[in-house]
Amino acid sequence: MSDVLPGGVSTGTARPVGDGLAAARTWLGPRGRVLIAMGGRATVVAMAVAVITAAARPVGAGGLPALALVTVIWLVCLRAAAAEAPVALGARVPAAVGTLTGLVCVMAVNPWVGALQLPLSTLIAMALGVFLSAATWDTVLERVTRRRVLVIGDSAVEEIVAAASRDPRGCFEVIAAPAGEAGDLAAPSDAALSGLAAVVEAQHPDYIVLADEQSCSAAVERLLDMTDRRFRVAGLTSFFEHVFGCVPILHVTPMWFLSLLHVRQRMRCRPVKRLLDVAVAAVGLVCAAPIMLVLALFIKRTPGPVLYHQTRLGEAGRRFTIHKLRSMGITAERPGEAVYAQQDDPRVTGVGRFMRRTHLDELPQLWNVLRGDMSLVGPRPERPEFVAMLENEVPYWSRRLLVRPGMTGWAQVRCGYATDCASSAEKLSYDFWYMRHSNLAVDLAVCVRTLVLMVEILDPRARRRRRAPTGDAR
Repeated sequence: MSDVLPGGVSTGTARPVGDGLAAARTWLGPRGRVLIAMGGRATVVAMAVAVITAAARPVGAGGLPALALVTVIWLVCLRAAAAEAPVALGARVPAAVGTLTGLVCVMAVNPWVGALQLPLSTLIAMALGVFLSAATWDTVLERVTRRRVLVIGDSAVEEIVAAASRDPRGCFEVIAAPAGEAGDLAAPSDAALSGLAAVVEAQHPDYIVLADEQSCSAAVERLLDMTDRRFRVAGLTSFFEHVFGCVPILHVTPMWFLSLLHVRQRMRCRPVKRLLDVAVAAVGLVCAAPIMLVLALFIKRTPGPVLYHQTRLGEAGRRFTIHKLRSMGITAERPGEAVYAQQDDPRVTGVGRFMRRTHLDELPQLWNVLRGDMSLVGPRPERPEFVAMLENEVPYWSRRLLVRPGMTGWAQVRCGYATDCASSAEKLSYDFWYMRHSNLAVDLAVCVRTLVLMVEILDPRARRRRRAPTGDAR
């Protein structure tokens, strides 16, 4: 058995954790765990399809091939979505994408399958059952099977351990090879790398992270020579993006931004995103009008205007005026002095505290979205007064201005709001991830998560887990 080092790093032989579940996991290996995941998903999806179809109408023996075809279509779509999605998105997002894709395919073949030909309502109910069963199975499997990470290089073990400990899923375990097997992989030499195959065979890692460019080429050569490659290999930045949904700012180089100009960038996504922004903002303004009217009546009970206007930086550094429902007193700031807001800020009014917790004070920004100053999803726009300080303290901070800011964003739902330069750097790591990986599925996931947080934040325990409000003055 092996010892577990502080921070979640383990060292030893093939059984790094002393319990039956870990031993069984090691014995199965990555390929066995994949087969269990696929087999379990196939079982729960087939049950959902069969039960919902039987509830709609009896299906005889002649209808079993049709049910099998429908099940296979959904399984293929779920598998394709899971293979393409980063681990950072969790299990629900690829399950939703795979379910919707499968629904379209099933609707296309439904009229041609004589033994099936189900009504649209049954197909929608079937899709809901497929999503719930697949998402539940994948989520449970994600929590009980910890993925093992072997790090090669001397610059990233502590960073990866810290990121793994912060991950709420708790499904990653950073392992270290014992010196007796292959020297020191934290500072690998040719002698250490020569025993890399033995380390991989003993530790059964799911991921191998090449954190040191100096040893990267030699390590890749030895990994390619292995006949049984049941692992994924990634550089440090790519690993953080795929697994944790952020970019390690201290390891970003100017070449990383080349991905934003890559020939495979989908430029057609920008018009589609803008069209959705306009449609949702228009409908949102109509639906939010009664809520804003009620809030305005409470705001008028304190001295000052209902709306608060503030200058922010948008795409390409263009200045625009953001609109908010006033949540602070009119003396919250002296003229020309920008101050970060703090937790339990005494400047906040009674109704303002409720609005800031639920983000209802930001509803007027739907007008900014309609005008084109902002998008629904993107990095939060910053005040010009803080820019000089952030550019000096946070590397590449101004690069977040390459995209249009948003009402909500990946950074907001992952790490909350910034109150100083350190938290701004953490937010930037998530903003960079969004800039590189943004698509319709990610935007929808961020919007759904934002709505969930707006409800959760009313729980006092959830409020304590959330960060202080943003650097908005009011």
